[in-house]
Amino acid sequence: MPEINMENKPLERKNLTERRFEFQVRSASTEDGKNEELYVEGYASVFDSPTVLFEYDGKEYKEQICRGAFEGCQMSDVIFNYNHSGKVMARTRNKTLELNVDDTGLFVRARLDGTEEGRKLYEEIKGGYIDRMSFAFRISEESFDKDELQWNVRKIKRLYDVSAVDMPAYDDTIISARKDSILEAEAQEKEKKLAEARLAERRTALIERLSKR
Repeated sequence: MPEINMENKPLERKNLTERRFEFQVRSASTEDGKNEELYVEGYASVFDSPTVLFEYDGKEYKEQICRGAFEGCQMSDVIFNYNHSGKVMARTRNKTLELNVDDTGLFVRARLDGTEEGRKLYEEIKGGYIDRMSFAFRISEESFDKDELQWNVRKIKRLYDVSAVDMPAYDDTIISARKDSILEAEAQEKEKKLAEARLAERRTALIERLSKR
């Protein structure tokens, strides 16, 4: 299966990459029954599960997070917020946000009762008004499978946030960066074939000249 190795040569991105996922909600009362701990949890990423990024020239281009992609990933201070912006509602540094990598993928558990915004968001999630999340990350190593039209993310350098979102999607700048890389690869392939054709012509001409002597 032919692949283009992009190790140490990540695509230039004007924005961070996002990945969407569904999540679950639950609550737990404290012993005195006065304060209620509010949690949302789920998998931010499932390993080896291709996701369609976009359609280009009638073809679907996909991406998947490979097993082991989070090894060595910097995620000592990751935040949880809404639409990748606004006030922080949970974070790893104060232990209200937990991240665990297991055999399935990256598991996220966020406690939202610490802020007014968090409690409001919990109710909106519980009511089904917001039912998707994504996470923002930076890639350090990936490859492109030309047969499957798929990027395989092998190493993630840093995880920035996990976020509840209303309309999860890869933004246009990321799609443009992906398309640019496709066009560049196609141009390189055409240039290579043209060079090979010219070399073949020169060999043929040389053979003809030698045969006339």
